[in-house]
Amino acid sequence: MTITITAFTASPDRGRGLARDMPVRWALEEVGQYYDIRLVSFKEMKEPAHLAHQPFGQIPTYEEDGLVLFESGAIVLHIAGRYPGLLSDEENARARAIAWIFAAQATVEPPIVERETAGFLEQDRVWHEQRLPLMEERIETRLAQLSARLGEADWLQGAFSAGDLVMVSVLRRLNGSPLLNAFPNLLAYAARGEARPAFKRAFAAQLAVFERRSAEV
Repeated sequence: MTITITAFTASPDRGRGLARDMPVRWALEEVGQYYDIRLVSFKEMKEPAHLAHQPFGQIPTYEEDGLVLFESGAIVLHIAGRYPGLLSDEENARARAIAWIFAAQATVEPPIVERETAGFLEQDRVWHEQRLPLMEERIETRLAQLSARLGEADWLQGAFSAGDLVMVSVLRRLNGSPLLNAFPNLLAYAARGEARPAFKRAFAAQLAVFERRSAEV
């Protein structure tokens, strides 16, 4: 049965490849698996048909042969476990790569998303400017820790893995930000991820949806 994932009909990232279906697309491209896309609008995301697959009304979802999954990290982990190419056959290396998936989404990403959300929803509040330095300090702390761990290595755990795929996806949310620019090894690390052919195919596929929708409007 063909894999089907859901994505935004009109992504709020305007074709920058930041929507949550991007790491799932990238993972499927890395392992060479064909997939279909079912586009959903913001209205459809809150309707019973989608909520039956994603109880929080978000994207992406993953469907294959009766299996339905949600949460991009869980989906990437499933793909990496089912198909070769994103996790080592060596047990300890495999476990460490999985740990980096969790670290990316549970430790590095939250302060980044908090700052993004504050910028969208709280910028006109009188206390926003007071909160901003604290939010940025939290991001800088996590980036400094990640930078120290990566050092001069190409990838976090030897060969490229699902952990790198998710971590690069998180760091891309800071593209163009002085916060990321302050760490040259992380900039180079993210650039290596973006240079991978599988990433380029996934990015082009997501961008094509935005461009098609823009042409229709």
